[in-house]
Amino acid sequence: MIVFDKVTKKFPLGNTALSDISFEIDDNQFVFLVGQSGAGKTSILKMITQEIRPTSGSIIVDDFDLTDKNFSQKIALRRKIGIIFQDFKVLVDKNVFENIAVSLKVINADQSEIKAKVRRALELVGLSKKELVFPVQLSAGELQRVAIARAVIGDRDIIIADEPTGNLDPKTSWDIMKIFKKLEGKRTIIIATHNTDIVNSFQKRVLVLKDGKIIKDQRKGGYEL
Repeated sequence: MIVFDKVTKKFPLGNTALSDISFEIDDNQFVFLVGQSGAGKTSILKMITQEIRPTSGSIIVDDFDLTDKNFSQKIALRRKIGIIFQDFKVLVDKNVFENIAVSLKVINADQSEIKAKVRRALELVGLSKKELVFPVQLSAGELQRVAIARAVIGDRDIIIADEPTGNLDPKTSWDIMKIFKKLEGKRTIIIATHNTDIVNSFQKRVLVLKDGKIIKDQRKGGYEL
């Protein structure tokens, strides 16, 4: 479970990214964050990974109290969370297999485990025949598939995605969203997006942000600002 309780984030120059927001996300729930640029969507995602910390309020992610002054388990927290970015952030000097395997190598998983998990992830995203291909040879949609595979490997409980279809054409965007659909009910999925058609079609929970505040929380919502 993810819990934000009266969370505010003010930056040193005085701008307020989030203002006294509270919400809970249950395990294995599928949630869209929507709102105009600067509404606070990315700030929420960065707080879940503790990339930034709130000015006030509390944040709980499973058993982790991220606002505890003595919190020292950032590595353990990050291992629970898979992150997908708009610009993919793949390693250009490594092939597809190596890109996906990198997080398992960091924790010294054995080679047989790495091979099995990478190949399952490749099958999930439809890249089973491209494990030895390098990023320069891939389309934008394929690069995002690599990013998703890298995010889900290691059986992470939480998948967060910041505009995962922002650099993709409409058809490719739908193909990518079908992968998230396969994960529905198996992971907690939080997607920040501007894609009206996708949000309206999926009819999942929608948190609508405006000026750092949650103005709507709809259990089966659409894209409304």
